[in-house]
Amino acid sequence: MGKISVNDGIKKTNYHMHTRYCDGSSDVAQMAQAAFDCGMSDIGFSGHAMIPFSSDWHMNIRNYESYCKDVQEAKKQFAGKMNILCGFEADFIPDITSPTFAEYKKYNPDFLIGSVHYVRIGNGYFEADGSFENTRKKIAQYAKGNAKKAVQAYFDAERQMLKNPDFTFIGHCDLIRKQNSQLAPQPLFDETASWYRKELVLTAKAIASAGVCVEINSGAMSRGYLDNPYPSLPFLELLHQYNVPVTFASDAHAKEHIDFAFDNACALARNAGYKELHYLSPEGKLTSQQI
Repeated sequence: MGKISVNDGIKKTNYHMHTRYCDGSSDVAQMAQAAFDCGMSDIGFSGHAMIPFSSDWHMNIRNYESYCKDVQEAKKQFAGKMNILCGFEADFIPDITSPTFAEYKKYNPDFLIGSVHYVRIGNGYFEADGSFENTRKKIAQYAKGNAKKAVQAYFDAERQMLKNPDFTFIGHCDLIRKQNSQLAPQPLFDETASWYRKELVLTAKAIASAGVCVEINSGAMSRGYLDNPYPSLPFLELLHQYNVPVTFASDAHAKEHIDFAFDNACALARNAGYKELHYLSPEGKLTSQQI
């Protein structure tokens, strides 16, 4: 799967894009121009953030204001041609950092993506989308190699985050599936197991209760880890059952991937029963379009 050639009149939008401010390969201006060139009508920048901390792939908090300024400059440049919003992909780590508008009010974001990357288990943490070797090493160290326990901890963290749903989108809501990549030495867990299905049901219900929008995220596809988006079709079918709104997000870290597999995302949504994708108005209001 790759870029689309025909979009059947569907408004192309993407609110999950990264720049050199965090772990992206292009600057804000370059990403905005590439988005315009590939026909995007509405985009949002979503730098990795976890106030008050940073990492080698999160933005340095000292650069937040410069990041917002650059996005505002791009917004002015493309005024009347493409709508541009400024947001953050904000991490959730219990008792450490939360993706809430209250937490980020100083920067007045148009939207927030709430995401779980770091998962607490036992006396430590593992990264849901970390390297295959390191993630398995941490699970062995902190969960005695119990992959089921680790996966359950990931979804439990998401459900904790959803108890205070002061954000717009939930990011890659089954990110742990990266550990089942065809590039991994072996799958971490069985996605057909009854216990896993139970986690999806509980999480779908929590997302529905929170009232946030789910992104159909093609990031693992563009980076070669998976051949289908987050969430999986079975998970997306559950989300549709609970009337959860969805949007497209490429999780682009490079300008070449801004509309990666948009057609695949639309097809997956339709296969799950969806007839609408959602996007944000210039005022940040969730709005639907037919697909």
